[in-house]
Amino acid sequence: MPTALLRRAGVLTAAVLFFHGTLFAQQQDVERSLETQSAAEAAAAASQQRIDALDDETRQLLQRYRDTLREAETLERYNERVARLVDSQASEITDKREQLAGLEETRRSIYPHIEDLLATLERFVRLDMPFLPDERRKRLDELSALMDRANVSVAEKYRRLLEAYQIELEYGRTIEAYEGSLASDNGERSVTFLRVGRVALLYQTRDGAETGYWDAEAETFVRDDAYADAVRRGLRVARNQAAPELLHAPVRLPEASQ
Repeated sequence: MPTALLRRAGVLTAAVLFFHGTLFAQQQDVERSLETQSAAEAAAAASQQRIDALDDETRQLLQRYRDTLREAETLERYNERVARLVDSQASEITDKREQLAGLEETRRSIYPHIEDLLATLERFVRLDMPFLPDERRKRLDELSALMDRANVSVAEKYRRLLEAYQIELEYGRTIEAYEGSLASDNGERSVTFLRVGRVALLYQTRDGAETGYWDAEAETFVRDDAYADAVRRGLRVARNQAAPELLHAPVRLPEASQ
């Protein structure tokens, strides 16, 4: 081949080689750029994930903080309410203690009053007409025994005493017939008593042969058959066998005050 042609071929070959080298270098630069870009994108994605994770964690922490604040507020309000309840209970306890102290003082002061009431009732029954002696004496004995019992409250003792007074009060408002016995020189005999309130206490034997009344001044029963018919009619009224009517009975006139 001519020398000029060879030279041109050599130059062309060199040019081709240079061009290939340049392309290869550029390709490597592009690949490195792509790798760098991929790495950057991956790093950015990882950073974004971290940011997202941190954002989620931040939101969770914020929510927990808000929940904690609400819980703290609720606890604070609850504590305030409990404190008010404690103060109220402390005040009630103080009041109860004062009331108990007052009750104890009242209990100490009411015992003598109860004893005086019982003594007055016993004296009243002893001085009254002698009707229903066993029943009334039994009631007084039970009251006397009740006063010595430690397992019975003061209120119950007082209630029972007032109940006995009420029963005695009712005797003065009613008429009553009951069976009993009356002592005499020939021993005791069965009679029927007629109590007209506390105005009169009369008796009549079962056969109606004897009639009498209680003489308060003489403190004994006196025979007086003049009241026989009145007592018979009075017994029928007391037994609800006849309508109430005016009865003739011996009544002691009240004494003039000195």
